[in-house]
Amino acid sequence: MKEIKAIVRPARFDRVSDALRKLPGFPGMSVGKVEGCSRFPSGQNPRNPKEALTDFSSKMRIEMVCPDEMVDPIMRLIAEHGFTGQAGDGLVWVTDVLHRVRLVEKERDLAALEAPASPDIGPD
Repeated sequence: MKEIKAIVRPARFDRVSDALRKLPGFPGMSVGKVEGCSRFPSGQNPRNPKEALTDFSSKMRIEMVCPDEMVDPIMRLIAEHGFTGQAGDGLVWVTDVLHRVRLVEKERDLAALEAPASPDIGPD
């Protein structure tokens, strides 16, 4: 299982979201408004400290947990529909998910997390 996070331009969010929802087996997503800045091009620095602290633009953050086999199709859709070719288009990254518990199904998912007690562990 993997977690995919993406930062996209607000103007591209609807395109990305619509494409993801059409993907068979789409696992759902959480979204939020964020602000951020890109790295400065090589050799360039902000003109002054105030400019460096206020140089943020609005973006949309997308987060989801999905099966391993859905990572490539989801990343392709985000990249295809979020791309403008301009600096500040955003970023997509993937991390491993060790466990998940869907709260609506907590008993089933929590039972899967329970490991049998080891005979070497316990009171003496």
